[in-house]
Amino acid sequence: MIRHNPRLFALCLAVIAAVFGAQFVLAGYPVLALTRILILAVFAMGYNMAMGYAGMLSLGHALFFAAGMYAAGMASRYGAVGLPAAFGIGIVGAAAVSLGIGLLALRTRTVSFMIVTLMFAQVGYLLTLQFADVTGGDQGLTLSERGFALGPVAVDMTSGAARYNVAAVVFSVVLLGLYALTQGPVGRLFAAVRENPERTRMLGYDVARIRLAAFVLSGTVAGTSGALYGLTFGFIGSSFAEFRTSIEALLYTLVGGPGTLLGPVLGTALMTVLIDRLGGLTAAYPIVVGALLIALTLWFPKGLLGTIRDRWLPWLK
Repeated sequence: MIRHNPRLFALCLAVIAAVFGAQFVLAGYPVLALTRILILAVFAMGYNMAMGYAGMLSLGHALFFAAGMYAAGMASRYGAVGLPAAFGIGIVGAAAVSLGIGLLALRTRTVSFMIVTLMFAQVGYLLTLQFADVTGGDQGLTLSERGFALGPVAVDMTSGAARYNVAAVVFSVVLLGLYALTQGPVGRLFAAVRENPERTRMLGYDVARIRLAAFVLSGTVAGTSGALYGLTFGFIGSSFAEFRTSIEALLYTLVGGPGTLLGPVLGTALMTVLIDRLGGLTAAYPIVVGALLIALTLWFPKGLLGTIRDRWLPWLK
């Protein structure tokens, strides 16, 4: 049964309303940038399910992002399937990969788990380079299929407005779906395993199965983001499978607040805008970002929304 949190639910609806309303205020590059933020926010929300809610710090989520991207992109390019079907294939592909990796990686804990997930992700990255004649390697592949029919309406994915609205719909569905999950018994089980796995086991719950469910959910949502990214922008490439992609998801979650529903969304928006702005000013922007992260850790040790939740707004979870 869902434990309804009316204030958090209202805040989620306000965020969704702001997302759909922004396109009537912004134009040109800001719409493109916000489209990218929405897609990456889905990635960060997926990562947060494993790290923030279930307490599993993974360094390999680039693998699931890339799995969704390549499954969807290659189905579209080589399988001659429509974009909606390719998107579904991307989600299923990411779920299958996350299940397979989870069954192996979750035999380990803490630092060993981090290393194992990193190793699997690096194997995935190297495979995209090894089979460059199919995957495009670091040069990538351009997808030719750029539209689909939604009933009597033709959706042209070369249109900025169409791309934005597709990203906004997926973002909204994921956000509301994760709200229902985190406020329900599954979310409480994730938190119980994170806080005290031994007590959870003593109460009769299968901790290994709960961890696996959280990991697969996390990887599937991450893959959903990857599939959406590739199909939205019409490009897939090995760069998205690099270690840097995993670190970005971790960074977005840490800045916004692990274990909060909207923290990864805020973290993604802030860090994406900050890096884009600083990157246009200086090549040394990583130093500035690093200094800001140190300051954030000192004053907001649990991320922005995580610290606000602990100090002032306990419903913000």
